[in-house]
Amino acid sequence: MINLPRVKIAYLPTPAHAMPRLSAALGGPRLLIKRDDQTGLAFGGNKTRKLELLMAEAQANGAKTLVTAGAVQSNHCRQTAAAAARFGKDCILVLAGEKPIEPSGNLLLDHLFGAELIWTQRDQRDQRLQEVFQNAWEEGRRPYLVPYGGSSPTGAAAYALAIEELIEQCQTVELEGHSPDWIVFPSSSGGTQAGLVAGARLFGYGGKILGISVDEPADRLRQNVAELAGRTAEHLGEQISFVPDEILVDDSFIGDGYGIMSEKEREAIHLFARSEGLLLDPVYTGRAAAGLIDLIRRGFFQSDETVLFWHTGGTPALFADRYRNLVENL
Repeated sequence: MINLPRVKIAYLPTPAHAMPRLSAALGGPRLLIKRDDQTGLAFGGNKTRKLELLMAEAQANGAKTLVTAGAVQSNHCRQTAAAAARFGKDCILVLAGEKPIEPSGNLLLDHLFGAELIWTQRDQRDQRLQEVFQNAWEEGRRPYLVPYGGSSPTGAAAYALAIEELIEQCQTVELEGHSPDWIVFPSSSGGTQAGLVAGARLFGYGGKILGISVDEPADRLRQNVAELAGRTAEHLGEQISFVPDEILVDDSFIGDGYGIMSEKEREAIHLFARSEGLLLDPVYTGRAAAGLIDLIRRGFFQSDETVLFWHTGGTPALFADRYRNLVENL
């Protein structure tokens, strides 16, 4: 058991169970799901695990303000704002994109949690984030910089520990005693994947970990994940090196770009909802599920294999105005 400084935010362990109706509908392998949409904080999501460790680090540094960045419908920003409210800290969010006339989805929740919003363009996001952090420091607000996506060794370590949690769940009735041969999930900033990869090595998980890229080219994402996985293992007290070639990434489903929903995501969202009563979001889990469905239909997985879909949350984006076409022409 690895013990790290953390604060209690998430409801852990998150549920894990089989998806027999979806498996039957696809005529594919045995399908399982890990429900990190049920972590509990502000509609849940994978960032809540990371924030348990990041918030502990922030408190150890005497932080009074959390500063981070993301897209307009950022799940990471929504959960960071909620964590700040929970622990009585200010929160500044640097949001990349056009400010909508009326807030909806995650952005509406950012307002409810009292976050201060700074608007910028995507290509200026990182520079603006550093400027905002420096200004907050000079104003005496004791800022703590929460990395984009929570993807630092501290944040990623939460998903190394999540592998240990999953291993313990594999013998339960809900998972039918099956250890997954594959773990499939959305990957973008790389923190979740880096943590899972590091955790697999640390805790002896022998299956394959496949990230479906939401927006990054595979070569770049593999490089980022390999580097961060090594730093995460070091953060956990182990010297382990990883090379990009051992990181599994599929970037075939990026489509027209980040947050632009295609018919594949739309079908995946409908199929999960109508076969299992499960909600996916249009940006991350919808895209990863579309990839999973496509891979199953192409015979990528063996029929006797067990595939676990790791649900990373994001459902408030379903209620963003830009995704109203999700239910058109039903």
